Amino acid sequence: MWRIALLVLVLVGAVAAALTLLPLREWLGALVGWVHDLGAAGVALYALVYVVAIVLAVPGSILTMAAGFAWGPLWGFLLVSPVSVVGATLAFLLGRTAFRARVARRVARSPRLQAVDRAVEEQGGTLVFLLRLSPVMPFNFLNYAVGLTRIGVGRFALASWLGMMPGTLLYAYLGSTLPALGDAVAPGSEADTLKHALFWGGLVTTVVATVFVTRVAHRALSARVDLPVEVAERDAG
Repeated sequence: MWRIALLVLVLVGAVAAALTLLPLREWLGALVGWVHDLGAAGVALYALVYVVAIVLAVPGSILTMAAGFAWGPLWGFLLVSPVSVVGATLAFLLGRTAFRARVARRVARSPRLQAVDRAVEEQGGTLVFLLRLSPVMPFNFLNYAVGLTRIGVGRFALASWLGMMPGTLLYAYLGSTLPALGDAVAPGSEADTLKHALFWGGLVTTVVATVFVTRVAHRALSARVDLPVEVAERDAG
């Protein structure tokens, strides 16, 4: 479960390096200004790009961070949360219809995916909720794979919406901290010490809380899903 913390650390490190070596703050400021000038059209354009990215199985973490940066942690979260569910549900329906044969072949080659699909068949929305919290299966492929089961569209959408909330909030918050990250890595006076401490403290607290929730979900999921032994041992590490 510490893969989440490692991913966040890599992202923060990469952004900190970019802020130090490149005029990234100016570029990002110009981008946010352009998005805000578009108004409702900017929100609609972002939502369309996000949905298409999910359908194409493109990781949404960077897009979620972009929303947090452009609209702040709260409004970024409130935007991404429903949009991500729309994208996930569209992929779910495609996995059940147009891409069903292709997805079924992929699942047939993976003992892990077969075990997850069997569990979703038996436990429905509860399993989807736990899968969203715990990265046992790749987020975007989960949308397609669960389409092979008999779970209803409404239950899938609700479980996905609830289960994706912690991750969405984490990445929206990370995106919103980019300006503060720039200040934190830049030389400053002693008067900035408290501000930097609050920034890093908030970041660490958010990451630790997300890792804790993910770990609890993983344990609950392991008790419900009969994963192959080698998969369960690898995920526990």
